[in-house]
Amino acid sequence: MTQKLFWQNPYQTEHDTVVSSVEGAQITLESTIFFAFSGGQESDHGTIGGYEVVSAIKNNLEIIYTLPDDHQLRLGEPVRIEIDWERRHRLMRLHFAAELVLELFYKKIPGIKKVGAHIAQNKARIDFEWPESISPLLPEFSDEANRIIESGLKIHTDFDDMESERRYWEIEGFSKVPCGGTHVRTTREIGPIKLKRNNIGRGKERVDILLVT
Repeated sequence: MTQKLFWQNPYQTEHDTVVSSVEGAQITLESTIFFAFSGGQESDHGTIGGYEVVSAIKNNLEIIYTLPDDHQLRLGEPVRIEIDWERRHRLMRLHFAAELVLELFYKKIPGIKKVGAHIAQNKARIDFEWPESISPLLPEFSDEANRIIESGLKIHTDFDDMESERRYWEIEGFSKVPCGGTHVRTTREIGPIKLKRNNIGRGKERVDILLVT
């Protein structure tokens, strides 16, 4: 099973490791800093052994990387991972912005149901079951989220269960939430955000979350 170093240090951009399996274009590694799509957060972009990673997919507790068909990597070969830091950092910021906004909705609107989420480099989104336009609620949620962001609260992450790799984030006095993504150290690192309503069909509302800077 791949050791997932992106949880220990999500700010690491290069890492030397060893290929632990090869099956055609798909490989696994002894350890990695390259995040694979999970919980709505998109995968990192970057290279392994100089080859562009085509996809990164979680398979139970393993991560399978797909490289170009003509890659020359072999079992046991030392390789260097390099990730696109600008993309990773934006994903980290937007990921936690979405986590923060979702928690505010849960706290202020009991019974509201999340039915989808996605974290990309340009924006995050959360989909809710909601019977009417969510627009009137967004100024209050935006103000509260930005107040928390500006306050610079520390974000703690750890395992609830190391064997099954169940993780959480916690802001003391605010929330403790199961989550296996990558996170910034403090809320201030997110920077100002804005919220935008997007109607996606009857009984469903989407909130887009965008970084202001």
